[in-house]
Amino acid sequence: MAELLPVVAVMVATTLVGSSNAEATVPSAPSGFTLTWSDDFNGASGTGIDQSLWKYDTGAGSTFGTGEIETMTSSTSNVHYDGQGHLVLQALHSGSDPASGWTSGRVETQSAAFGAPAGGVVRIESVLQQPNVTTANGAGYWPAFWMLGSTLRSGVTWPKSGEVDIMEDINGRSSDFSTIHCGVNPGGPCNESTGIGSGERACAGCQTGFHDYAVEIDRSVSPEQVRFYLDGTNFFTVKANQVDAATWADAIDHPFFIIYDLAIGGGFPAAYGGGPNAATVSGGKLVVDSVAVYNKAAGGGSGTGRTIIGPGGKCVDVAGDDTGVDGTAVQLWDCQTAAKDQHWTWSGQTLRTLGRCLDIAGGVNANGTKLQLANCNGGGYQNWVANADGSLSNPLTGRCIDSPSGATANGTRLQIYDCNGSAAQKFALA
Repeated sequence: MAELLPVVAVMVATTLVGSSNAEATVPSAPSGFTLTWSDDFNGASGTGIDQSLWKYDTGAGSTFGTGEIETMTSSTSNVHYDGQGHLVLQALHSGSDPASGWTSGRVETQSAAFGAPAGGVVRIESVLQQPNVTTANGAGYWPAFWMLGSTLRSGVTWPKSGEVDIMEDINGRSSDFSTIHCGVNPGGPCNESTGIGSGERACAGCQTGFHDYAVEIDRSVSPEQVRFYLDGTNFFTVKANQVDAATWADAIDHPFFIIYDLAIGGGFPAAYGGGPNAATVSGGKLVVDSVAVYNKAAGGGSGTGRTIIGPGGKCVDVAGDDTGVDGTAVQLWDCQTAAKDQHWTWSGQTLRTLGRCLDIAGGVNANGTKLQLANCNGGGYQNWVANADGSLSNPLTGRCIDSPSGATANGTRLQIYDCNGSAAQKFALA
């Protein structure tokens, strides 16, 4: 879904593909990959999104620059869990004019940390059902599962910041369109605002059942590649040598955040002869069963986690040389390749090493509260978000990981503190 404003085939479980009532489950990691983040949407029926993982994008569709006409809301009428392991985005119409009166839903991940490091691979995958509409009653419907570059959140403009459209359909065509957007708009090396796309791929049963949509960003090959998959089949690939090196790096060689939305109207449906009309039904739903992010480390293996480089080039470390009992201090220390306690993996929004989670000691919100390694408990004090400015923040407290006064000495105990963008709060996942 073109955002015009600054603002390895895998076997897919047959119990999911084509099913009309898939239970929420995250597909197993493909060979060589490690699951680093996921959500299976197991919220209570009729409740809104988990805002530790997701945030609402609300407002008039006209502000998105795509020509869509709905208003995106945070109402549970438009965005909710169904109690059966699904996220539901529902388009609703009121009034007699099909060209107005639409509301719908759009959500994006809090985290903007989903990407492939140099030499590595990231796979972003979702099992979902497109709205159960047809070309007879679905004119104007525009569901999408897509990503925008993390740099957009820090002021880099679209399309330079990069966009990867993993799944789009329009007008109830039961199709799958995949696209990357990059460069400048209009025109440029990526033919904006059209982008570099797959064209229309037939997707039989995608309106009536759950199917698996995925993208892999592969920085382990030369030229680098972005590969798109439908039900485990790679049907479209974009290679770095199709554009100049700077354009590719600006658009692809950084993390992304994930978006789901169900738009009504806009330039893309109109290009295929559709905008909402008198026959367009109200109530169509984009139903998402699961989403997962998998990473493969440089060198082809899944690796043992990633180091987190903090102030002074020191690594985030667990005191005590790879023992890591519950309550052990988390500190800065010289980076050591073989140190298990300096290698962290994402699981949901937790950061884990030695079988335990990065935790705010005592569950205290105050500035200066120290960090520790603790038994994983699913609580909000163990959730972390990688932000575009290089900080790591805790959504529950709203505070960032911080080195007191910017200290860089070995043994400096890390803490939480008001996010301020300083060097004391820069932590890069290597």
